[in-house]
Amino acid sequence: MTAERKTKQCRTLRTAAAGLALTASLTLALPGCVLPDGIFSDDILPGAAVSRGMASVSAAESDEKVTLRIANWEEYIDEGDWDEEEAIDLDDREGTVIFGENSMIDDFEAWYLDTYGVEVNVEYSTFGTNEDLYNQLTLGNDFDLVCPSEYMFMKLIAENRLQPLSDDFFDEENENNYYVRGVSDYIRNIFDTNTINGEPWSRYAAGYMWGTTGIVYNPEVISKEEASHWAILADPKYKGQVTIKDNVRDSYFAALGILNEEELMSPDLISSPDRLERITEIMNRTDEDTVKAAESVLKEMKENAYSFESDSGKADMVTGKVLANYQWSGDAVYTLDQAEIDDYYLAYAVPEECTNVWFDGWVMLKDGIAGDAAKQQAAEAFINFMSRPDNVVRNMYYIGYTSVIAGGDSDIIYAYADWCYGAEDDAEDTIEYPVGFFFSGDNADEDFVITAEADQADRQLFAQYPPQDVLERAVVMQYFDQENNERINQMWVNVRCFDLTTLGWQDWAEIGAIVIVVIAAAVIFKKRDDIMQLRRS
Repeated sequence: MTAERKTKQCRTLRTAAAGLALTASLTLALPGCVLPDGIFSDDILPGAAVSRGMASVSAAESDEKVTLRIANWEEYIDEGDWDEEEAIDLDDREGTVIFGENSMIDDFEAWYLDTYGVEVNVEYSTFGTNEDLYNQLTLGNDFDLVCPSEYMFMKLIAENRLQPLSDDFFDEENENNYYVRGVSDYIRNIFDTNTINGEPWSRYAAGYMWGTTGIVYNPEVISKEEASHWAILADPKYKGQVTIKDNVRDSYFAALGILNEEELMSPDLISSPDRLERITEIMNRTDEDTVKAAESVLKEMKENAYSFESDSGKADMVTGKVLANYQWSGDAVYTLDQAEIDDYYLAYAVPEECTNVWFDGWVMLKDGIAGDAAKQQAAEAFINFMSRPDNVVRNMYYIGYTSVIAGGDSDIIYAYADWCYGAEDDAEDTIEYPVGFFFSGDNADEDFVITAEADQADRQLFAQYPPQDVLERAVVMQYFDQENNERINQMWVNVRCFDLTTLGWQDWAEIGAIVIVVIAAAVIFKKRDDIMQLRRS
């Protein structure tokens, strides 16, 4: 497969926004310290209640079109305007050609009018982090449909802020219900068996994209064995040559992987029939002792890292500034693609201790839908439109991530995976890579085996469709309740900015001196301003 063909697979990808700033006084006293990405508050402006009763009038009661307010990750949907040579000719049963001429939003509005006879106007917004979205909701933004990650939609379910999906949405006889007809059985099982307050995720959330977390690395310098353990992020051998995530959830997970390596790699646990359940318990610990120990590990990681990052790690890997990058699988694919353009070959490893299997999912907000049946129908139709196999391919191609949709009766999505990773006919060094776990529910299904170049066992195909042994150690991160959230947030501030408990009298004296200087400067400038005003008068 040519580098050009591979690079086309993911043209853009989501980026993470910067964190919120600390208060001005602390920023002045401690230059360069901002509230780290990944922190959210349950109590932002408690007086700013979310607006209710502002949903548009149902189309059944009014001639006005439905307004649907959607919030999604930045650069996480096909925006259209493809070049002609980007058309994807698939070797599926129908000989499908995929081409994104218009944006997905424009195509949805046209499809909805044609299908339901109702005009819908989509007001589309983006966010940079889950916490950014949560803070927007707390401050009163009225979205109808949003796409947070699993731990955030778990939090929203627990807070009773989500509108359940309708019974009609789950009707598999409806040909327009592309989600329920096409979602992978692997994904369906996870959404059906994970619960919040006794209710399954699937009652409220429909998956969009999914993946793992792991290490992108330079295989010419770092061995696969080294990259296959979380400890590489704190290994002094690679001091200043690794990057870690600038959000508390992912970095805390990595720290727990290092902290609990011996327990996670014990033969007793690895051979246990309930291995995944035990790993899940270990990697979701938030007791005081664990958080304190994880803080120490994170500080070691910080001292060892080239940087904390949310987006720049991809470029740092491609340019060779760093040798290893803690990364989401979709961004790993993008990084490997970009490096390959310059004949620079990188690889992706998933730590042997465990990995995080993550999901981004569509959920409807009660405050947005507000009982409006027409609005809910439009929101659920949008989920289904995004789950139509040809649109799934468009989005996967455009952003580089892996959809939760396998396709059901359609073979378009499998054909696209083979288009991306199937070896050329004259390739010599190939492997048989099974993906049946995702497409049919049976990893031994010979109808879903991709003949790929051998290096794909450690590269893009491995990142997009992880093998069975990875799935057996793939953990879902649970959401933090308020008490644990406060504890984890304080720990993260201690790591990223400062730890007040470690400051000595000299540190406090320096901070006090800076504050005095700032106040004095403010007084001087105020007096000068008063003098200038007197002179003008």
